[in-house]
Amino acid sequence: MSRERLFTGLVVAATILLVALALEAFVRLAVDDGMQFDLEMWKYAREVKRVSADPRIGHEHRPSATAHLMGVDVAINSHKFRDREIGFERTPDSLRIMMLGDSLTFGWGVPNDKTFVKRLEAMIHATGVQAEVINAGVGNYNTSMEVAAYLSEGHRFRPDILVLNYFINDAERTPRYDSHRLERTSAAYIYFASRIDVAARMLGLGSRRPWYDYLRDLYDPSSPTSGWAEVEAAVARLAEFCRARGTMVLVTNLPELRQLKPYPFERERTMVQALANRLDLPYLDLLPAVDDLEPGRLWVTPTDPHPNILADERFAAAIFDFLRARNLLRTTNHGN
Repeated sequence: MSRERLFTGLVVAATILLVALALEAFVRLAVDDGMQFDLEMWKYAREVKRVSADPRIGHEHRPSATAHLMGVDVAINSHKFRDREIGFERTPDSLRIMMLGDSLTFGWGVPNDKTFVKRLEAMIHATGVQAEVINAGVGNYNTSMEVAAYLSEGHRFRPDILVLNYFINDAERTPRYDSHRLERTSAAYIYFASRIDVAARMLGLGSRRPWYDYLRDLYDPSSPTSGWAEVEAAVARLAEFCRARGTMVLVTNLPELRQLKPYPFERERTMVQALANRLDLPYLDLLPAVDDLEPGRLWVTPTDPHPNILADERFAAAIFDFLRARNLLRTTNHGN
């Protein structure tokens, strides 16, 4: 190789490196204000999560991890839940409820005491009933992962009521953890890759599908991305396991908040209810709790449609009313 070619190659490499460093600095110093959804989810994965030893669970929270994400403090207890320390042993004469779910149950962008999990706990306490409502929600979980985590360890808390909070993307397949180094370390890569993906979905480029088509495909047995059969099998396993141990399972269906009227996922909503009915599980549709409001009023930020404080207040009230109407808000000695 001639000196000229070597010099040219070094100049090109140095230029690429400088541009990459400049973009990284730009994203970290100018763009990252602590409220960018994709960057905050990236921090969540880096600072709070780890790969689980059980491939059926996929990933889990790091015990005792703390972080500031999407404008709120996040603290994980020793049992890997976003909750205060709660032991396996039951408090005498108490009601214990456990909530399974994904980032909506976890309370993405919502202070811990304002999540619908903790609002429900406070509402039950206000009736004079001693209750513990445990937040077992983990971001990016699907139903199969939630069930696997419960059957592995969550059941040791011996809840009286187990609430399976379902969301439409819970029919996604369990992810594989083979991300490359750039994805793990570069904020700029995450930021720009996310925006390219959004643009590709909007324009229908390549295999990218608009968000509503992508979600509908999860329930289409002819689609290679569909995980609905796995959802059905997982919920059936959970129902059988809990029935044998005297734990009531309630299935709630959390709405996709980007569009409420007309709701674009009526078929999928019906499928979830039919599954609960088939397994003789009580079912609560949470769309009516919020569909009188404009969607944007319910979002964490204008670009992040996770449920905000107002949405979680509505969800907690609906779950509370459902349980109270069925005389389920009473203390027990379950498992003691």
